[in-house]
Amino acid sequence: MITISEQAQAHFAKLLEKQAAGTHIRVFVVNPGTAQAECGVSYCPADAVEDTDIRLPFNGFDAIVDEESKPFLVDAEIDFVTDQMGSQLTLKAPNAKVRKVSDNAPLMERVQYVIDSEINPQLANHGGRVSVMEITESGVAVLQFGGGCNGCSQVDLTLKEGIEKELLNRFSGELAGVKDITEHQRGEHSYY
Repeated sequence: MITISEQAQAHFAKLLEKQAAGTHIRVFVVNPGTAQAECGVSYCPADAVEDTDIRLPFNGFDAIVDEESKPFLVDAEIDFVTDQMGSQLTLKAPNAKVRKVSDNAPLMERVQYVIDSEINPQLANHGGRVSVMEITESGVAVLQFGGGCNGCSQVDLTLKEGIEKELLNRFSGELAGVKDITEHQRGEHSYY
C-alpha cells in the first residue's frame, strides 16, 4: 500500500529514537477524496493507535494508517531526498484526491478515475474540469466540460488532442472516441 524508501525508513528510525518507547509514525490524508486532500506524516504514540487502524511494519517502526485514509494511500510513496539544496522528506499519494478503482470496475468508473486523477488536475490550472456523462453502446465517452473550459476557445483542441488521445490510448479496444455535449457559452468564467 505505502512504499517507504530505505533512506526515509532510516530517517524515521533516527527521529523515533528521540521519542517515547512504542512511538511509530502515522500516515494520513485530510479531506480524502476531495480536491483539498492533503497528506501528512506525524508521530503516533502507542496510546494513539486505534483498533481500526492498519499497521504496516517497516525497519524499526510501524506506519499506522487510519481506516478512512487507507484507500486514498494506495500506491503512496515516501522518500528522503538529499540534493544540493539539502534534505527533504517527500510524500507522493496519487490517489489522495480520488479513490483508486479496480481494474475490473465498470468502464465508466475507470474512465472517470483517469479524468479525475490525471486530466482534471491539468484543467484546474485554467479553472476547468470535465466529467463523463455516459459511455454509449458504440464505445463513445460523452463528456461535459465545466468551469473555465466552458466557452474556452481551445476546448476542441483540448478534447481531441489531449483528452481523446489519452483515453483512447488507455482504453484501447474499449473506447471508440469522445464527444463533448457541453453548450459552450463564453463568459467571465471562460479561460482565454
